[in-house]
Amino acid sequence: MKQSRHENLIYLIVWGLLFVAPILSLYVRSVSGSAVAFDWGEVFIVWRKFAVYLALFLVHNFLLAPLLVHGHRRVAYFSIIAVLIVAFSVYQCNSRPDIKKPTEDRPPMEQADGHRPHRMPRHKDVPPPIVGERDIMAIVVFILMLGANLGIKGYFRSREDRKRLIQLEHENLEQQLEYLRYQINPHFFMNTLNNIHALVDIDPEKAKDTIVELSKMMRFVLYEGNKQGVPLSREMDFIRHYVTLMQLRYTDKVRIDIDLPTEVPDRQVPPLMLITFIENAFKHGVSYQHNSFIEAKVLVEHDKLHFSCRNSVAETTKRPSDQTTTSQQGGVGLANVRKRLNLLYGNRFSLTIHNDANVYSVELSLPLK
Repeated sequence: MKQSRHENLIYLIVWGLLFVAPILSLYVRSVSGSAVAFDWGEVFIVWRKFAVYLALFLVHNFLLAPLLVHGHRRVAYFSIIAVLIVAFSVYQCNSRPDIKKPTEDRPPMEQADGHRPHRMPRHKDVPPPIVGERDIMAIVVFILMLGANLGIKGYFRSREDRKRLIQLEHENLEQQLEYLRYQINPHFFMNTLNNIHALVDIDPEKAKDTIVELSKMMRFVLYEGNKQGVPLSREMDFIRHYVTLMQLRYTDKVRIDIDLPTEVPDRQVPPLMLITFIENAFKHGVSYQHNSFIEAKVLVEHDKLHFSCRNSVAETTKRPSDQTTTSQQGGVGLANVRKRLNLLYGNRFSLTIHNDANVYSVELSLPLK
């Protein structure tokens, strides 16, 4: 997996500052009035040390860290890192600068009074330790460098994962919307066409009006349904067309009461969102044996849309009264609608569903864009 430009930029800035630091330090010391002269030889000595760290960093960044961050091969990664730390420790301990032994003590000269000066007792030469203080510090710096590289790479990996998750959710949302466009509803269109066919002989003028209503609905679904937002007025018109066509299928035993505002502000709403609840109400709230009802209302105030929908529960679709959060079966389901709302509005909407023994109700409030 390729590194992001931001990650490469961080590494470039950090290593650039490290290699510039000895130049600036020596320059400041040389111009501060001290006897230190600017000597490129001292800079090259520091750079040689940094070059070792840089080479190890590149090996870890491009070869080893991806084993853990992208490949999740923990055993292989930590085994190689342990070998690398041991190799670096051996190198560090064997590359210490040679310490010159002190010159042999010259025989002390006699003083003017003929006495020799007092000689300090000589200590036996003590061998240097295997691992010195500087070696320990170098190893610690090396381990911290590997840890910092791993942390930065893990951060950018998690950020890419979050972006990918958001993109997948976006694509899922578009797929759900596409499904919703063609789910409103094949059976609905088929039944509507059958009703129109029956009206051709009974009431030709009404059949013509019905065809106009159906064409307006299809135009909205095909050309407006794939947009992120549509004018609220068009969404209201779509609901009116839908209800008008649905009323052709039912007798007076079904009471349909739809209260939609005639004048709405110039705001946008997600397309085909409210119709999901109304479609489910028609599909699960109509009984052909008993009186039933469907009520829907839209109210706009203070740049907020309040939608409510109530319907009777047909005998074949009754569910236990304690299932207050389950969606009615059919359509894309209220679970997908809730997911769309979460993606579009976060915590800025309110959706309440009540499933009583004989009445199913939905209340939705969301801000208008």
